[in-house]
Amino acid sequence: MNAPWKPGGPGPRDPFHAFVCDDHSFDLLRAVAAELGWAPEKVNKGGMRNAVQSLSITASPQILFVDMSESGDPLNDINSLAEVCEPGTVVIAAGQVNDVRLYRDLVASGIQDYLLKPFGADQLRDALAQAQAVFMAPRDTGPERPHCTMAVIGTRGGVGASSIATSLAWMLSEKKKRPTALLDLDVHFGTNALAMDLEPGRGLTDAIENPSRIDGLFIERAMVRASDTLAILSAEAPISQPMMTDGGAFYQLLEEFRAAFECSVIDLPRGMLIQHPHLMTDVNVALVVSELTLASARDTIRLLSWLKGNAPQTRILVVANRVHPGSPEISRKDFEQSIERKLDVVVPFDLRIASQAAKLGKTLAETAKGSKIGAACTSLMELALGTTAAPEGVDLGKGAARKGDSLLGKIDFKAMLPTRRKDKAALED
Repeated sequence: MNAPWKPGGPGPRDPFHAFVCDDHSFDLLRAVAAELGWAPEKVNKGGMRNAVQSLSITASPQILFVDMSESGDPLNDINSLAEVCEPGTVVIAAGQVNDVRLYRDLVASGIQDYLLKPFGADQLRDALAQAQAVFMAPRDTGPERPHCTMAVIGTRGGVGASSIATSLAWMLSEKKKRPTALLDLDVHFGTNALAMDLEPGRGLTDAIENPSRIDGLFIERAMVRASDTLAILSAEAPISQPMMTDGGAFYQLLEEFRAAFECSVIDLPRGMLIQHPHLMTDVNVALVVSELTLASARDTIRLLSWLKGNAPQTRILVVANRVHPGSPEISRKDFEQSIERKLDVVVPFDLRIASQAAKLGKTLAETAKGSKIGAACTSLMELALGTTAAPEGVDLGKGAARKGDSLLGKIDFKAMLPTRRKDKAALED
């Protein structure tokens, strides 16, 4: 099916196939096809089911017309059609359901147009002419800008790394209009698709189980489209099903992303970083997401040291997320002294905006437009792209802490504990 992020064009194929359910549409399509110089016998009786069966054993046409009148689950059936359709095919659907939401969902799933039955000859001609124009339009031979791969790594569970990853991917695709892939490597408990109110599908688990299948066509079919410029590969694998992999599938996925997208955002759990360090080989920017707590300070130091030794080519940004108003567990000044570098971005916490984002199935950045959170997210994106200067005192080129794990000595844990006990006693009084 037609996918905006798929470079290149298909080989020779039939110009037109149609699958319709009623005699009126059948006769009308045959007549218009003959007008356009197409073979009338390519118009077939039978709707979506016949189309899926036929295209599973024959090459896809340039333009496919499919009648969905007998479909009980149009969106699921369109996904089944996508499984057997070659990339580049322009699909026109027809049906009897007059629902704007259905139309939008179908267009978002990849079809070119949806005609409400009964339709006339002029309406059909216009739809076919537009489909021809889409198919014949020159396709990009490759991205105009070098591909940028970004990894988002949380120092602790609950710091909001996934929220930052989904927001970053959304901003890159919507604000910068860059075709973007979002890869959620938390195979069992990933929330990237859930945060955007999408079903994750089986694409990621299929890739892990069958790495040899990974190619451009697999990417085309396996990824879930959030918009014309954003696609997600995520999973909700059964927790009784361990995913045994050497990480080769993930590396192959990133290779295909570089060919098909301008930006890749990886939501990279810290455990996955330890198991598969090669995932950082081609990462351009790493965002270390932390919070102003003792445990996060410790693990930020450890991650910065690891990145310095294992990914020296990667530019590093340190993000303090979910920063509550008032007195945090560690002040910003003490945190920065502990990690021996400035924080690049501080994202404030706002319970109302966070709750609204969850209820609406939207990213934090989209929900927080016009707020301090939205401004922080925009600054984060610009820094990640390298299109704006770093805050004063931040050396983006070096990033990692300078003295490795010995910096743990900079945090006086024993000195902090009594302070915390005093604060607790004061609160109880």
